[in-house]
Amino acid sequence: MTATVAATVLAEKFVDVGGIRTRYLEAGSGARTVVLLHGSGPGVSAWANWRLTMPVLAQDYRVLAPEMVGYGASRGPADIRYGVATWLEHMIGFLDALDVPRASFVGNSMGGLISLHIAITQPRRLDRMVLMGTPGIGMRPTEGLTAVRKYEPSPENMRELLTSYFAHDPSIIGDDLVQARYEASIAGDAHEIYRSMFFDPRHSGNDLALDADAVRAVTAPTLLVHGMHDKVIPVDVSWTMAGLLPNADLHVFARCGHWTQIERADEFSRLVAGFLGDSHPEGAS
Repeated sequence: MTATVAATVLAEKFVDVGGIRTRYLEAGSGARTVVLLHGSGPGVSAWANWRLTMPVLAQDYRVLAPEMVGYGASRGPADIRYGVATWLEHMIGFLDALDVPRASFVGNSMGGLISLHIAITQPRRLDRMVLMGTPGIGMRPTEGLTAVRKYEPSPENMRELLTSYFAHDPSIIGDDLVQARYEASIAGDAHEIYRSMFFDPRHSGNDLALDADAVRAVTAPTLLVHGMHDKVIPVDVSWTMAGLLPNADLHVFARCGHWTQIERADEFSRLVAGFLGDSHPEGAS
């Protein structure tokens, strides 16, 4: 990491999105905008997911990492219905609030799913996208996904979740990360909101369905990234999606779990930066 990258400031900001006070991180000032969308694990935040990626991309782009409603510090009204449609509307509203007509997206897990839905429903808003460990066609429940959703707050349970399911190499999970994720998972009503996304019948946060024909119609240049040993979203899902998306490439990291942006941070950042900088895609290979 260069001194310039290491010195990059990740500015914490808030913006009103349709009445939702939305927290986001911002770095860089390039002419093109890149939006980073986090996943859906307990205690997740924009910082937890993207602190290692943002400084690299900020050398060439304006980088925004919002927290979707219900996660981090972005809180919605009591009667909100969580699900793909809600998060999609929130992220389109986020672009509007910051006057961003078009951006490239990098999505982690559920963040990738929301990016894909933007490509399907709002193609003019999306330039290109990176889908990292993202649910897709053929997705089935896994032991890892079940463990993520059934998490009950305690430092021990958070450590078990991160070391057994998120990372292939448990040695990368330090005490500071465990404590930060645990504290975030119990901040205010965070756990009640998290549980409601998957177990409250009013909500549809567990709806991961995609239409294969809609996926085939996506023309945006796409980079699929997956860890070979992902226990939450199996790598087979990305192989299937690579066969459906007409302008997609797939990169699989060996000896890597669900957290490619953390386990293989330097390689991931270089890979994504190279893809985003390629303005003349050759198509699928």
